[in-house]
Amino acid sequence: MSLGGSGKAMPPGWFVGCGNMGGAMVAGWVRAGRDLSALTAISPSGREVPGVKVATEPPDAAPEWVWLGHKPYQVEDVASSLAPKVEGAVILSILGGVECASLRRLFPGARAIVRLMPNLPVSHGEGVTGLYSDDADETLRAEISDVIADLGLAPWGEQEDDITAISTVAGSGPAYVARFITALAKQAEALGLDAATAQAIALQTVAGTGLMARSTGEGMRGLAVRVASPGGSTQAGLDVLDAAGGVEELIARTVAAARRRTEEMAAEARG
Repeated sequence: MSLGGSGKAMPPGWFVGCGNMGGAMVAGWVRAGRDLSALTAISPSGREVPGVKVATEPPDAAPEWVWLGHKPYQVEDVASSLAPKVEGAVILSILGGVECASLRRLFPGARAIVRLMPNLPVSHGEGVTGLYSDDADETLRAEISDVIADLGLAPWGEQEDDITAISTVAGSGPAYVARFITALAKQAEALGLDAATAQAIALQTVAGTGLMARSTGEGMRGLAVRVASPGGSTQAGLDVLDAAGGVEELIARTVAAARRRTEEMAAEARG
């Protein structure tokens, strides 16, 4: 994955509520060499965010970009005090389930409203960040794409539902992959390996497979065929995964549950 930082400066701005995901984004920018001297993380607790200066209150200087990274349920309270201070700024929200219309209502004087749904691997420049805006012009979109490209893949959605789809799969996906790695490691232990070795080989198997597939462009079906000899042990395992009620049905139920919760949070934010 190419990194685009090369010392480029972040537009002057604030990161309001720079928690786990916000901190992962900052770590990715630091890793890419992005100049973050104009970015201030606003944290009431004053908790350190490595790579950026931290303030407990918004600075006096008006921001150009304002990143929202607090808990989604806090958006009404945060906006009531923040909105008058950020007139004319670009609002960039990583708040799950809070739609553009809700953000526009809360920040009526914003230059543009942009939703971003990153996933945790952005910290290593290997993430996925879904992007959507219904009022950002092409120049602003290009500027945002340049900044987010430091963090990995950054597709723009054509409609707002697209960002929900991206976040439902990519945003939640690392947790699902982690569960799969754990399950694979447990079975390695059941076959007699010690816990550390089992975890290491499960993790490397998943990481290596993803890296190989990305670098070759090979489809997943073709990759599985290459591994599985007809009538062999791998094929016996695939027969279980591919059976009715197997892995596709399990993932479908998992993603549907996440999607339902996203829609519930959006309804809560509208209300």
